[in-house]
Amino acid sequence: MTNEELRRMVVDTLAGVAPELDEATLSPATSFRDQLDIDSMDFLNYVIALHEALGIDIPESDYLVLSSIDGAVAYLADKLKSAAPR
Repeated sequence: MTNEELRRMVVDTLAGVAPELDEATLSPATSFRDQLDIDSMDFLNYVIALHEALGIDIPESDYLVLSSIDGAVAYLADKLKSAAPR
């Protein structure tokens, strides 16, 4: 999966829990929890949806890095690379 495909998945997954999301104004490097009106439950639903879509474990200690688009894409790309068969 390319970084662009991951970025699209992250944004689409985020839009599922934050329908007010305006992708044009969303800063990819800034925490979207600061940009959108989402609470802890919405954020947890976002993380669960990423887990289910990609089939990778995301420990709670890593949640903070998933709070920006750029951070989520980098983290997920690394996790997918590590999980790929060699």
